[in-house]
Amino acid sequence: MTESMSKNADDRCPGAAETWEAEGDFTLRDFTFASGETLPELRLHYTTLGRPSRDAQGVVRNAVLILHGTGGSGRAFLNERFAGHLFGPGQPLDASTHFLILPDGIGHGQSSKPSDGLRARFPRYTYADMVCAQYRLLTEGLGVNHLRLVMGTSMGGMHTWLWGERYPRFMDALMPLASLPAAIAGRNRMIRRMVTDAIRNDPDWRGGDYRDQPRCGLRSAIYTILFMVSVPLHWQQLAPTAPAADELFDRVVAEYAAKLDANDTLYQFEASRDYDPAPDLEQIEARLLAVNSADDQVNPPELGILESAIGRVKRGRCLVFPIDERTRGHRTHSEAALWKDHLAEFLKQPD
Repeated sequence: MTESMSKNADDRCPGAAETWEAEGDFTLRDFTFASGETLPELRLHYTTLGRPSRDAQGVVRNAVLILHGTGGSGRAFLNERFAGHLFGPGQPLDASTHFLILPDGIGHGQSSKPSDGLRARFPRYTYADMVCAQYRLLTEGLGVNHLRLVMGTSMGGMHTWLWGERYPRFMDALMPLASLPAAIAGRNRMIRRMVTDAIRNDPDWRGGDYRDQPRCGLRSAIYTILFMVSVPLHWQQLAPTAPAADELFDRVVAEYAAKLDANDTLYQFEASRDYDPAPDLEQIEARLLAVNSADDQVNPPELGILESAIGRVKRGRCLVFPIDERTRGHRTHSEAALWKDHLAEFLKQPD
């Protein structure tokens, strides 16, 4: 494990000054995926804030695992919208009193991914593989034997449900945001197929061995992703005229195109193919607060999935924010100002 550490997160982590920030890599050797494929070395990158605190029995009591969404990274949480409302002095996840762990999932950020060189020969990982690797990072790499909280956004929210089922006594509380505890089906599955089919069907993809990004396929995939994260009310306010809408559209598409790799994106969206926590919801023992928003195009409340499933979680409850000027569609998951008070109250409840 290699690690660099600096004191004072300053402007890199809003509100978390005067704490310890570390960034490093943990290598899992001869990692076997659920598919049976293996990698001689699987690298997991991570960022941590604060330091672990242990009780008299050596159990870590202040660790919080925060899991990012599809295409994201752990460091993506270090912004004013998220860290600025959660990690500062007196805030719900004050980095001076908590040990915050922000890993990059397999296939994301600075962790091992197809674009590192293997391209389409990279093992076809699933969410189960990602959660297994996260657990090993904590227990083998960081020496964390207990979590105060597991929380995650979008894909990270789905991972949070899996964490509660696979390691039911490892954490005190769970907070999945912008997710559903059910298999990817219906429109959600179709949208993901639009993304992956657009890439695969571009002749320039060349089975993953392209020299330049498959422009048409990747652009079509980006159009679909924009629909997933669309926010009708907010976007109407940002772009009330046709020229303004065109400018916003072109700018957002260009931002995506500048940072996406076709193989990485394809793998990221296909990783959800066997996700389905529904059969084992009764296995969750920790307190759970699921948070969604009514304008989430990925997890719309009219499906009734969350409300139906939450009754099967022993200590679970859910919160769905109505549409207003504060919500941001699927990305409400990172608008911490909206739900931070609910998190604070949730953490005060007895375990």
